[in-house]
Amino acid sequence: MLSGALIFLVDTVFGLFAVALLLRFYLQWARAPYRNPISEFLHALTDFMVRPARRLIPGLRGLDLATLALAWLVQFIELLIVLQIRGYPLGPEVGVIVAATALMALVMLAKLGLYVVMAVVMAQVLLSWVGPYSPIMPLLNSLTRPFLRVFQRRVPPIGNVDLSPLFALVVIQLLLMLPIAYLESVVSQMFR
Repeated sequence: MLSGALIFLVDTVFGLFAVALLLRFYLQWARAPYRNPISEFLHALTDFMVRPARRLIPGLRGLDLATLALAWLVQFIELLIVLQIRGYPLGPEVGVIVAATALMALVMLAKLGLYVVMAVVMAQVLLSWVGPYSPIMPLLNSLTRPFLRVFQRRVPPIGNVDLSPLFALVVIQLLLMLPIAYLESVVSQMFR
């Protein structure tokens, strides 16, 4: 009972921090406007880790690889802590377990990233119906533009309704169901 509560607490704290780091990376990648409450909050929350990491991990073509690496590291540490709470024996094959944990952290980060994109697309769609002139709409539009533009070029609006969010959500679901689920099952078998 206590171990379940500890695992829940570790998953929540580390998961939310990984989402914050992913959102910070995503906002920069999408070139979203910086002057908004969400960007400022994420910057204030994660800057204590990102600033020193940038000295060690350089960016690549405008991408903040330090933030992405930190998000992976947070997932990796979360998995190691959960394994310790569950009492998983490390034993002589500690190298295999660490490698499997590193791969699982990468898969979890990809999964988390897809969920973030899905949530942003759904928020943008809902707000476009309810409050299209909301102050957060420019931020959501800039975050969804890279993903929706692919479908908007190929699928014209039908009756003035843009179906690109629907196609984006279907593709994200397929990615979660096929490659991500397959990778999760392959990597989780390394722990057995």
